[in-house]
Amino acid sequence: MSRPHPFIPNSNPSMRREMLQAIGIDSVDALFKDIPASIKATADLDLPPRMSEVEVRKHVERILSKNTSTHDMVSFLGAGIWPHYVPAAVEAMVSRGEFLTSYTPYQAEISQGMLQVMFEFQSLICELTGMDYANSSLYDWSTALGEAARMAVRVTDRNEIITARYIHPERLATLQTFSNPVNIRQVEVAQERKTGVLDIVDLKKKLTKDTAAVYLEYPSFLGFVEEGYEEIGRLAHEAGALFIVGVEPISLGMLQPPTEFGADIAIGEGQPLGSHMNFGGPLLGIFACRGERLLRQMPGRIIGKTTTQDEKQDAYCMALQTREQHIRRSKATSNICTNEALLALAASIYLSILGPSGLSDLSSTILDRTLYACEALQKIKGIRAPKFDSFHFMEFTVDFNETGKKISEINDALLKLGIQGGLDLSSRFPELGQCALYCVTEVHSPQQIDMLTDALRTILKA
Repeated sequence: MSRPHPFIPNSNPSMRREMLQAIGIDSVDALFKDIPASIKATADLDLPPRMSEVEVRKHVERILSKNTSTHDMVSFLGAGIWPHYVPAAVEAMVSRGEFLTSYTPYQAEISQGMLQVMFEFQSLICELTGMDYANSSLYDWSTALGEAARMAVRVTDRNEIITARYIHPERLATLQTFSNPVNIRQVEVAQERKTGVLDIVDLKKKLTKDTAAVYLEYPSFLGFVEEGYEEIGRLAHEAGALFIVGVEPISLGMLQPPTEFGADIAIGEGQPLGSHMNFGGPLLGIFACRGERLLRQMPGRIIGKTTTQDEKQDAYCMALQTREQHIRRSKATSNICTNEALLALAASIYLSILGPSGLSDLSSTILDRTLYACEALQKIKGIRAPKFDSFHFMEFTVDFNETGKKISEINDALLKLGIQGGLDLSSRFPELGQCALYCVTEVHSPQQIDMLTDALRTILKA
């Protein structure tokens, strides 16, 4: 008989007997008597022998060594999760036990520190976007979009959401998941092939008395910045609809806040604000709005600031909790049952460290790298970078159609050279042909961009 496992109490025979006796059965098999014998495994599982802690660690490290991360190769892939530098101070602060173990406080009044963090996060997001109110975060950009669509429908009592053609396909899929159960229709508006900007004529045709909101990304999923945001917002409002804008937050260190061109709701992804890519998540959904009419319909939690009863100290509390856990289900604006409080803390620390001038410098650096990369790639025969004749920030579409090669072939060849290429857009937007979405941030040096261009020249000549 094998020895009991030190970390598995019920592997001790006497302890197992005691546990079975306590619940009134004779054997472990009795726990599974409802499972038909025909589907039960009869042979012993082919498992390796038990390993010591040292052996397990080495075994797991061997498996993990098969992975290649962005620490091992340069990556030009963005498309919703971007490579940014996370300052050491951010990592040190979010690792403190007071924050790291708080998760999401369901009775947050007992954790004034965490409440203050959420309040500061809301304040910083309002300052960044120009909005009046922000909640203390959602899961990610995609779910923020779904929540914004439902919110617009509640406020306007309409059932259509207009979106541009070139938005993130996964955000669109999430929007559909949120929309279909409550019969929200999605209407797509075309974008011009040369510049990528929204087709205003098509928008005017599709704005109707059923339009609850127009949604646009800023910058767009393909990296370009629209020229007509103000006109689009005006047209939406004239039709009685809301204007929802999806923002990449670091770009707001350089671009005007969405309130300046009439946005009613600002959503976005907070991962660039002090969070690593984390192998795809968790992420941080940004959600802000203006006007008390919208505040009362905003999902999630809103933290308020007050004072203690003796008015001698600041105090924080949940001002609004419009979730089905806290109010009657019929009155709930959302069934969101958590928030990304730790990542909101990281964003608050990150923005506090940078300050307005630091954020401006960072966005300028990223713009310089974007322009440098486009100019370098444009010099390669057969490549057009960027594809669209518009202002781009951080991401840009590279057109490989004239090279005669598929993006999948090019990306495979780049990987062999230790470079991760851009996102293949050929299946997502087939009308673009062989195009890829590339990303450059402050972590990409000019030398790395030169390495990319040299690699592409070699691949395209082969």
